[in-house]
Amino acid sequence: MPCLNLSTNVNVEGVDTSSILKEATSTVVGLIGKPGTYVMIVLKGSVPIAFGGTEEPAAYGELVSIGGLNPNVNKKLSAAISAILEAKLSISLLRFFLTFYDTKGSNFGWNGTTF
Repeated sequence: MPCLNLSTNVNVEGVDTSSILKEATSTVVGLIGKPGTYVMIVLKGSVPIAFGGTEEPAAYGELVSIGGLNPNVNKKLSAAISAILEAKLSISLLRFFLTFYDTKGSNFGWNGTTF
């Protein structure tokens, strides 16, 4: 159910994106507590992004989940996901925003219906 959408202006061609996806998945599973079989991570590179008026490496993310989010978990997720992006894509912690959305099951489609 949790879906983490990450967009960055960094070109991810030639980058080991599988390791980013695996690390992000295990982070979301570990902190939200949802089964890994329901976690989706989307990584889009080469997205035009200006942050603070410059096009230096930056990223934006949105995490949507049915439950499991709260201020404490969100803080831990923000730290962990930004650390992954810094280590793997050289994106400064200061150039990454992450928005959290806790939604109802009826607002999340899957398997031809909703949760």
